[in-house]
Amino acid sequence: MVSKLKYGNTNTFLVQGESGSLLVDTDYAGTMPAFYGAIKKHNKKVSDISYVLATHYHPDHIGLVSELMEQGIKLLVIDTQCSNIHYSDEIFCRDKRLDYKTINEDDAIVISCKDSREFLKGMGISGEIISTTSHSEDSISLVLDNGICIVGDLEPIEYVDAYENNVKLKADWELVMSYNPKLIYYAHANEKIL
Repeated sequence: MVSKLKYGNTNTFLVQGESGSLLVDTDYAGTMPAFYGAIKKHNKKVSDISYVLATHYHPDHIGLVSELMEQGIKLLVIDTQCSNIHYSDEIFCRDKRLDYKTINEDDAIVISCKDSREFLKGMGISGEIISTTSHSEDSISLVLDNGICIVGDLEPIEYVDAYENNVKLKADWELVMSYNPKLIYYAHANEKIL
């Protein structure tokens, strides 16, 4: 089951498996009270969340990661994302009111996309994580076997033809579409039924 959590500018998603759950993305730093309200609406508590996964490490996707880790949620990182974990640190440091805590990657669980299916299976989630780097070098998407895809900031599929010579975006969508998705969830757009 996938629950869409909207508590700021970024859509985030809680994927519930048979024996664990995965939070995909968080909003900007400073949105923790709104996050608590969003999960409460879905009858969930922070302790119900096993892992947090960022589709990429831009500030509007990882603002709460450190705070969630302090509350016992494990950070799941794809190996291609490791060099970008601190991408947003300088941005958050500019606003001292946010009291942002940098992510401690030493406490993260790092896996490859190749190993993601087996890892997710451990939570009772059927699917895999794929690399979709047209938005940023560290961008990934979660593709579930039930046809739901969470693609973060991947440009909506209907925009593909508007971009000339955007080989990476076309390749990303060809990869996503090879999984025969039925529903696409975006971080900043409404979901798309295919």
